[in-house]
Amino acid sequence: MADHAADAIENVLHESRVFPPPADFAARANVRSLDEYEQMWQRAKDDPEGFWGELAAKLDWFQPFEKVLSGGFPDVKWFEGGKLNACYNCVDRHLSTWRKNKAAIIWEGEPGDSRVLRYQDLHREVCKFANVLKELGVGKGDRVTIYMPMIPELAIAVLACARIGAVHSVVFGGFSADAVAERNNDAQSKLIITADAGWRRGKEVPLKDAVDESLEKSPTVEKVIVVERTGRDVQMVQDRDYWWHELMEHASAECEPEVMDAEDPLFILYTSGSTGHPKGVLHTTAGYLLGTMMTSYWVFDLKDDDTYWCTADIGWITGHSYIVYGPLANGATTLMYEGAPNWPHEGRFWEIVEKYRVNIFYTAPTAIRAFIKWGEEWPERYDLSSLRLLGTVGEPINPEAWMWYHRVIGKERCPIVDTWWQTETGAIMISPLPGVTPTKPGSCTRPLPGVVPDVVSKEGTSLPANAGGYLVIRQPWPSMLRTLYGDHERFVKTYFSEVPGMYFAGDGARRDEDGYFWIMGRVDDVLNVSGHRLSTMEIESALVSHPAVAEAAVVGFPHEIKGEGICCFVVLKEGEGGDELRQQLKEHVRKQIGAIATPDQIRFAVALPKTRSGKIMRRLLRDIAAGREQVGDTTTLEDYSVLAKLRESSE
Repeated sequence: MADHAADAIENVLHESRVFPPPADFAARANVRSLDEYEQMWQRAKDDPEGFWGELAAKLDWFQPFEKVLSGGFPDVKWFEGGKLNACYNCVDRHLSTWRKNKAAIIWEGEPGDSRVLRYQDLHREVCKFANVLKELGVGKGDRVTIYMPMIPELAIAVLACARIGAVHSVVFGGFSADAVAERNNDAQSKLIITADAGWRRGKEVPLKDAVDESLEKSPTVEKVIVVERTGRDVQMVQDRDYWWHELMEHASAECEPEVMDAEDPLFILYTSGSTGHPKGVLHTTAGYLLGTMMTSYWVFDLKDDDTYWCTADIGWITGHSYIVYGPLANGATTLMYEGAPNWPHEGRFWEIVEKYRVNIFYTAPTAIRAFIKWGEEWPERYDLSSLRLLGTVGEPINPEAWMWYHRVIGKERCPIVDTWWQTETGAIMISPLPGVTPTKPGSCTRPLPGVVPDVVSKEGTSLPANAGGYLVIRQPWPSMLRTLYGDHERFVKTYFSEVPGMYFAGDGARRDEDGYFWIMGRVDDVLNVSGHRLSTMEIESALVSHPAVAEAAVVGFPHEIKGEGICCFVVLKEGEGGDELRQQLKEHVRKQIGAIATPDQIRFAVALPKTRSGKIMRRLLRDIAAGREQVGDTTTLEDYSVLAKLRESSE
C-alpha cells in the first residue's frame, strides 16, 4: 500500500459536543427520521436515475425528458430531451394557486425604504422587463451582465433573462471596473444592467461610473439599462444608455416564456481561479433548478408560512441558489436586504428579523464573528423569537462561533445547518437535515441524497476515519457545473485531473467515526510546518476559542528552519494587544492543538482585509506576513486603510 503520510492533512481539532434535533422541530420537519434520510441517500446512490427522475416530476415541464442521466465525469447531461423554463418554474406556476397573493420577495433598503412583491407582482415586473430586453435586441443565448445593488430589480433582471433564454452573468457590485470589463469580455456580453448607485454604510457606491469605465474596454457591450436607485447624477450616453423606469413605462406585461432544453445554459458566474484569471462557471437549466429546489426544501425545511432570509448578495452563488431560484421554485417568501449589517447600527440584522418575523436565517461565519465582536447586547435588544432555523455558508465555522450562534441567536432551540457547497456544485452538498441530524459544532455532518463524497489521498485511495485528505465527489449530481465558459479544457484540468475519475473540490477534509465531514479549508490554505500539514482553519478555531479574540486569520510565511511558519492576524473583542496577551495566545494554541501548531507570529489588527462579501483576503495577508512590499490584487478590498494598519502591526 502506498505511503499517504505526506498527503495527509493532520487532524488537530477535537470536538465532542453533540446536539440532537429538537423533538418539536423533528415532529413537523420535511424529513423526519434518520431512517428516512438513510433510505433516500442509499437509493440516490444506487439508483440515481430512479431517484432524480421521480423528483424531477416536481418541476413543470413543457415536454418530458427522455433520459435522466447520460455520460459520466467530466461530461454529463441530465434530463435530456426535456423542455422547461426556469422563470416559469419560479413564478408562473404559483399564479394558478393561492400563492399568487403571497409575498415572493420582501425587500428592505439600507436607508429603511421597503417593498413587497407578491408572486403576481413579480410576474408582471419580470414579463415587462423581459419585453424590454427583447426590444433592445436581446435573445436566447445572448449573454447579459448584471452589476447591481441588492434591490428587487436585480432579482427581476435575473428572472427576465431566464424567461427569454438569455444567459445572465451577475457581477458582484463590489467589483472594480476592470473586473467588470474582464467578465464582459470573457462572456462577450451584449448588454449591461446596472443602477446609478447603491447604498453601503450610508455612502453611495457609484455603479454606473464603474460601468462607464468598464465599457472603454468592453467592445461587445451595445446597451446599458440603468435603475435609478440613489438619484446620483450620472452620465447617460444617447442610444446606448436607457433608464429602467422609462423603458418599463410602456412595456407589455405579457411575455411567453422561452421553451428551453434541460441542458441549455441558465447562467455564467465567475469565481476566482488560482491563475488570477476568473473562471466562468456555467450552469444549465433543469439540473441546477431541481438541485436548488430540493436542497432548499430539505435543508431549510421550507414551510408555506415561513419568512426566509439568506443574507448573501445575489452577486455570489449563494444568492443565485438560495435567494432567487431555490426559494422561489418552492413558492417561498424570500427576504432581500440592500445594505451592511452594521448600518446605521450593529443591531440592523436583528432589527430586520424582528420587523419581518424572520423564521429562517442563513448567513456566513465571518458575519457571526463580527456579531460576536459587536457584543451580545445588540441581539438582546430585539425579539428573535420568530427564528426556528439557523444556517451558515461560505467557509467552515469554528466551534466557538457555532456555540455563540446557537446560544445567543438561536436561544438553544434552533437547529443549525452548517452547509458545505461551492459555486461549482450549484447547490448544497453536505449539510445536516434540521429535523434529523444530530449536529456537532464545526461539522457540516453528512451528505445530502444524491451526493457521494469521499476523503481520499492524492492517488484517490479512500482514507480511514479522522485522516485528513482531499474532499472528492464520486458520482455526478444534477446541479453540477457543466463547463467553464469558453474553456472546456481548463474545466477538465481544474476539477477532474487532480484525482482521476472524481470531482475534486479543492478542499481538505476528514470524516470522523460517525461519517461526519469536517472541512479543513482549501488545500492551498494548508500549511506545511516542519513536514506536518496543518489546516489554517483549525488554528483559527483555537485562537477564536480564547475569550479575548473576536476573529483570526492564519497564513503561512517562508521560514528558514520549518519551511513554513505560522503567522496569525488577530482581532480582539476590545482593547489593544500587547506582549503578554501575545504570549498567552501562543500558549493557548499550543494547549488546544499541540506544540507543532504554536504560532511564530501573532499580529494584532483592528480589522482583517475583506471583500465586500465578507471573505477574508488571505492572499494579501500572506504577502504581508512574508514582508512583501507589493501586495497582490486589491480590487475587491472593502477598506484600504486596513492594509496600512496591518503593515504596522508586526511584532
